[in-house]
Amino acid sequence: MEEGVEASMEEQVKELQWKKEQAETENQFLRVLRAKGEAHEAVDVSGELMTLTNSVISRMVLSRTCCESDGDVEHVRKMVADTAELAGKFNLADFVWLCKGLDLHGIKKRLVGILERFDGMMERVIREHEEERERRKERGEGEEIRDLLDILLEIHQDESREIKLSRENVKAFILDIYMAGTDTSAITMEWALAELINNHHVMEKARQEIDSVTGNKRLIQESDLPNLPYLQAIVKETLRIHPTAPLLGRESSESCNVCGYDIPAKSLVFVNLWSMGRDPKIWEDPLEFKPERFMNNNEDKQIDVRGQNFQLLPFGTGRRLCPGASLALQTVPTNVAAMIQCFEFRVDGTVSMEEKPAMTLPRAHPLICVPVPRMNLPF
Repeated sequence: MEEGVEASMEEQVKELQWKKEQAETENQFLRVLRAKGEAHEAVDVSGELMTLTNSVISRMVLSRTCCESDGDVEHVRKMVADTAELAGKFNLADFVWLCKGLDLHGIKKRLVGILERFDGMMERVIREHEEERERRKERGEGEEIRDLLDILLEIHQDESREIKLSRENVKAFILDIYMAGTDTSAITMEWALAELINNHHVMEKARQEIDSVTGNKRLIQESDLPNLPYLQAIVKETLRIHPTAPLLGRESSESCNVCGYDIPAKSLVFVNLWSMGRDPKIWEDPLEFKPERFMNNNEDKQIDVRGQNFQLLPFGTGRRLCPGASLALQTVPTNVAAMIQCFEFRVDGTVSMEEKPAMTLPRAHPLICVPVPRMNLPF
C-alpha cells in the first residue's frame, strides 16, 4: 500500500474515533437529562451544558472528560467560569489611567491565583503525556497522536521545525482553547433552549422538522444538519439576540476617521455586537425571537455567521475570526436538536431572560427545568 494512501486511511480512522468519542460525550449529557426526567426532578441545564462542552474540549485536548475522577477537567471548568466572570466585572483601572497599576478590586490577584492553579495542573498533565510518549517509544510502538496536547508537544520537542513552541506557549495555547470554547458554546445552547421554552411554537416547528428527517426512530446526528434549515435559523437568531461575546475588541492599525470620530493608531476599539443585534435600523422587530427571518424568501436568509456579513458577527471577522467557530457550528445545533427531539422542558411560568455582566454574556439565573422524555433514547 502506498504511504500516502496509508496515511490518509489512518487519518480517517482517527477522525471516526474522535466523532465516536464526541457522540458518547453528548449521549452522556442526554442520559443525565433522561434520568432526571424519569425521576421527575428538576435539573440545572446551565451546569450540565457547561459540563458537556468542557468534556468535548477536554476529550479533544487532553483525552479526558468531566466524567473522569482525577478532578482536573472539573477544575478547568470552574477556572473558565471564574475567569469569564472576573473579566466582566467593573474595574476602575480600565477607565482611570492613574489607577492602572493598582488592584483596587482584587481582580488581578484572583486572576493570578486562577492562572497559577491552571499552570500547576497543566505541568502535571504535560508530564503524564511526556512519560506516556516515552513508554511507547521504549516499547517500539511509536509516538501515537492521541489529542491536541500530543500534537503541541511534538512541535515543542522537534528542534528542526521552523515554528518553535516553548512549554509556556503550549500551556497558553491550551488555555486559549478552553477559554474560547467551553462557556461560549454552553451559553449559546442555554439561551437557545430558554428562547424555545418561551416560544413554544418555535420549539414545535423545529421538532416537526427534526422528526421529518429522523422519522422519530433514531437520534439526530451531525450529518443531518444540512437538512434542518429551521434549526440553523434558530441558531442564527440566538446568536443575533444573545452574542456570547457582546463586545468585539480590535486595535486600530492606523489613524482613521469613523462617522466623524478621529481614532488614533493603536487605539483599542470595541464593536458592540449586542447593540447591533437589537438595532431596529438593521433588523425588523429586533426584540422578537423570529428564526423565520433567516428562512426562504427573506433577504436575511443568506446572512452568514462567519464574518462575511457585518450585520451578524458572533465569531468576529477577518484574521481574528474565532478559531472555534467550526466546532461551535457543529456542536451547538447538534445538541440543541437533540434536546428538542428527546425532551419536553417544563418550567414554572416563563423563563427569565435577564443577562449577567461578564466577558461573555451568560444568563443571570441558571436555567432550571424538568426534562420530560418524549422518546426512548437508543443508547
